[in-house]
Amino acid sequence: METKTSAKSAQRSSQVRISRSPAAALESSESNPWLQAMEQLNRAGAKMKMEENILERLRHCKRILTVSVPVTMDDGTLKVFEGYRIQHNLDRGPAKGGIRYHPQVSLDEVKALSFWMTMKCAVVNLPYGGAKGGVICDPSKMSIGEIERLTRRYTSEISIIIGPDKDIPAPDVNTNEQIMSWVMDTYSMTIGYSCPGVVTGKPIDVGGSLGRREATGRGVFYVTRELADVKGFDLTKSTVAIQGFGNVGSNAAKVFYEHGSKVVGVSDVTGGVWDPKGLPIPEIIDYVARQGSLAGYPGGKRIPGNEFVEVPCDILVPAAMENQITHENAGRVKAKYIVEGANGPTTNAADRILNERGVVVVPDILANAGGVTVSYFEWVQDIQAYFWSEKDINARLQEIMVRAFRDVWDMAQKEKVDLRLAAFMVGLNRLAKAVRLRGRFP
Repeated sequence: METKTSAKSAQRSSQVRISRSPAAALESSESNPWLQAMEQLNRAGAKMKMEENILERLRHCKRILTVSVPVTMDDGTLKVFEGYRIQHNLDRGPAKGGIRYHPQVSLDEVKALSFWMTMKCAVVNLPYGGAKGGVICDPSKMSIGEIERLTRRYTSEISIIIGPDKDIPAPDVNTNEQIMSWVMDTYSMTIGYSCPGVVTGKPIDVGGSLGRREATGRGVFYVTRELADVKGFDLTKSTVAIQGFGNVGSNAAKVFYEHGSKVVGVSDVTGGVWDPKGLPIPEIIDYVARQGSLAGYPGGKRIPGNEFVEVPCDILVPAAMENQITHENAGRVKAKYIVEGANGPTTNAADRILNERGVVVVPDILANAGGVTVSYFEWVQDIQAYFWSEKDINARLQEIMVRAFRDVWDMAQKEKVDLRLAAFMVGLNRLAKAVRLRGRFP
């Protein structure tokens, strides 16, 4: 009797533990980027009536490598970090994707980012599959020497799956040209000769490409200009707010400013600055370069970071991290257009709210593809050992971004769907063709 009672009690207890309100379940789903990514894939697959075997293939990453990264810290102690390198799909070519250093890096985040890279490369029709890497760390609390030792050991650990014909990393959150130089040098020392093509986003002096640093932000501007053309509004009479003032956000702000748009708000991890009359972007870029952040900037009105996506503007460019616009704040977003400079900044629940409100969202897998596009150019230049002018690079970037936007826009008009679903349909169609043509081994 006691055993049966205990069993029933345990069952009830288990049911209580796993029972969650719809709101709690929604919040849990929103916080998991892999679940968000798979919902996007399934939505596109259902709309296209895609074969289940292709969808099943894309629901799984081809390779997941988890590595321990032991680092001798400056005080002589040993600290072991955890890192990942994930290759989602290689059907259209070698894997491509950045490396991020952040305390919130997780396996599901890196899986989702690798999937989005697969889709992004297909949307802009580059001969790549998707990959991503990350290390759980806080580089803001590490010395330059500690970051170098972390980078070199991490590179050594993932060197078994990267290479110019296999998987080509690039910068991402909290990584930069210097870190890519260390990746390239470490890999080169491992194989015994210089191999600039193993990584992109490098400094010019070791095989980097002109225009790469500005490419993602410039690509955001190009697709926004195309959006203005099809929607019939004037960019020079539009207000823009940019969340995130790292490489992507600062360069996007610069390009918008140079082309006559009024940039009314910018933000970073310390908070935001907003001025309806417009901000002096070159001055702010200089200030951040000197001070390291927007903290203490004397102009404009200070906006808390968690409220920045709600500032009044025509165009909002979220260019920071994932899950910035959720079901909780999507109803308070005042922008008419959202152009995603970051990966996964808008959750699926927020997407539905924004669509119901008539807010047009240009999705990440299209809007921020300028970075991987010029990374592709850099890789081609490294392989050929022949480098192009910045004018040529920007012209080719514009051509690819414009064509990709038109492909997605045409799909949206034809199928009467939003731009995110249209982008996934364009990318999935190209991926499916590659999967069918290559077949299955063995």
